[in-house]
Amino acid sequence: MSIFDFAAGTDPALAEAGAVCSRKACRAGASWQLLWNNPKIHTPERRKIWLACSEHRDWLEDYLQTRGLWKETLPLDAPSGDGPEQDS
Repeated sequence: MSIFDFAAGTDPALAEAGAVCSRKACRAGASWQLLWNNPKIHTPERRKIWLACSEHRDWLEDYLQTRGLWKETLPLDAPSGDGPEQDS
């Protein structure tokens, strides 16, 4: 366990057990995937993925939309292309 995990109250076993929300310091189980890309550095078809719990979905989606990066929000169990590529 790192000092950052300790400060956030993160249990490493919890993070390994399943998909975790990408919102900083949130360790809730994710139920949404937010697909995005940065057109300045990614090809148009590339999709990066942030995971979100129900509580932080709107916040993360707004963050991406404000910056012109958001593409689509899907339920976690929905297919998202070639394979998951989670970023924090």
